[in-house]
Amino acid sequence: MPTFVVHEHHATHLHWDFRLESAGVLKSWAVPKGPSMNPADRRLAIQVADHDVEYGRFEGIIPEGQYGAGEVIIWDKGSYEPMGDMEEGLRKGRLAFVLHGSKLIGEFTLVRFRKGAKGNEWLIIKKQQ
Repeated sequence: MPTFVVHEHHATHLHWDFRLESAGVLKSWAVPKGPSMNPADRRLAIQVADHDVEYGRFEGIIPEGQYGAGEVIIWDKGSYEPMGDMEEGLRKGRLAFVLHGSKLIGEFTLVRFRKGAKGNEWLIIKKQQ
């Protein structure tokens, strides 16, 4: 199964980087308030540049002067099951998947919103069980 990782990133502003392995890279979203296990929460997830799969194991300090400078720790990691074709979901703006982490467990959906916007704004939502 493909992997996912959530980095807690102490950069200029604390945020969480949610990453899904797909097509040989980590598809990545910055989540300002972090992902939630509460189905009532709709958390903003801003799609950012893909990262190398190896970056999923990174913990440490990104030096000052470099993009994303600050401390990075792995907040959660595990495998996931895509529910449908990931590339098609990215094009259509709706990804559904089941996470098997230590903190994030169960079915989640990423949904792109704001038609006419930059196209990088999504919501990450935990499905009610």
